[in-house]
Amino acid sequence: MRGKETLNIDGVGPVLFESSRKARHMNITVKPFRGVRVAVPYGVPLRIAKAFARAKTDWISKHQGRIREVELERNTHLAHSAEIDWKAARELLTGRLTALSERHGLPYNRLSIRNQKTRWGSCSLKKNISLNVELVTLPEELMDYVLIHELVHTRVHSHGKAFWAKLTGYVPEARLLDAELKNHRILNRSRR
Repeated sequence: MRGKETLNIDGVGPVLFESSRKARHMNITVKPFRGVRVAVPYGVPLRIAKAFARAKTDWISKHQGRIREVELERNTHLAHSAEIDWKAARELLTGRLTALSERHGLPYNRLSIRNQKTRWGSCSLKKNISLNVELVTLPEELMDYVLIHELVHTRVHSHGKAFWAKLTGYVPEARLLDAELKNHRILNRSRR
């Protein structure tokens, strides 16, 4: 087989069969929003690749179920993205960070608000704080915890004992809140 071809496989649906110079063996991948792909080494006939895919329909179906959950979750998150009013989020986060900074005597340099994929916030060595816009979706107590966490990084840049000692001076239940924060996922809504 050379090139690529999409065929319907009973019980699975469309499957992309694609010849690959790198493939030494036939390889099936199931990816969100991309579907099922069979990498076929050069020289292997399409009929053999189809028979291989048919023999793996149970495995493919099982993975398609998991992928559908991921796709549904992602689509739900993207639909929810319209609910974040960036202007209101910026005002809320800026006002809250400023108030906490002044209350605790932890000045910062600049603030940026982004739609980060993996972090709720960060603080540079220059005391520039970057916050994830999705903080506005958290309960207020957790949002404030993240803001104070980043403000403490203006003084202590690691997550060592000194950092946690300083943080618990401002937020006695910091460890509990940090554990609770792990239950909240960053959805990485569409960028603006």
